[in-house]
Amino acid sequence: MIVPRLVDDRLLADIEDARRDPDGLHLWWLGQSGFLVHWRDRRLLIDPYLSDSLTEKYAATDKPHERMSQLVVDPARLDAIDLVTSSHNHTDHLDGPTLTAVMRANPEVEVLVPAANRQFAAERLAVSSDRLVEIDAGETLTTAAITVHAVPAAHEAVERDAEGRCRFLGYVFEVGPWSVFHSGDTVRYPGMAEQLKRWRIDVAILPINGRAAERRVAGNLWGDEAARLAHEIRAGVVIPCHYDMFRFNTATPDLFARTAREAGQTFRVLELGERFTLSPAKLRSSD
Repeated sequence: MIVPRLVDDRLLADIEDARRDPDGLHLWWLGQSGFLVHWRDRRLLIDPYLSDSLTEKYAATDKPHERMSQLVVDPARLDAIDLVTSSHNHTDHLDGPTLTAVMRANPEVEVLVPAANRQFAAERLAVSSDRLVEIDAGETLTTAAITVHAVPAAHEAVERDAEGRCRFLGYVFEVGPWSVFHSGDTVRYPGMAEQLKRWRIDVAILPINGRAAERRVAGNLWGDEAARLAHEIRAGVVIPCHYDMFRFNTATPDLFARTAREAGQTFRVLELGERFTLSPAKLRSSD
């Protein structure tokens, strides 16, 4: 079992400690594709999976979701969250137990989901669809003082509903002067890099667990693909995710790190529960 760098009280203390550096951009990897982002008095929670719901759901099946890593924190203890997002409907990105706990602990929190998935998400969370904020690819909105740009994600393919809305999304978040791209689950698709070059991305968060038919799961970028994509979109730093959660669906970050070094791409491989900080001195001017 992988033990996080920081867990429970120590993690929460570190999150609070970030207030001492209000102008820095602070991120913590919470496991799988989940991240907490903090800047000044803003807190953004991205695709959190902080339960054992999948392990419990598949325990008696032929595809057990055996955890590799210890849970970093009880989601009910995450407070002062302004915005929580889901990139698509898979449980490790739209987890009922996690999101309902966050919503109870933060009654005013905004919950952002793809427009194509809004009704599904409302049913999973047992709330009215009016409780959720929706967005579609190509749209921009500002909520909780955070500007969000939605771009397509291709979890094997760019899928759309009957109304043409994307079922899988990536998000570019503008948090104060910082821009963070979280791809959600995706493979590379035509025009992806060109679209992302519209923004000066300080941090790119990309999956590296790849795709293989024998896993019986939809695919993601491999580590080398993630590193090359980050370099092509001129990301300030790239952070890998979507590994070390389930034994049947993981990867090593070695290929990612090796490819990033070869490309001259700045990267950071985080431990679970570890904080990554960008100081104002690292802020880049627009190209």
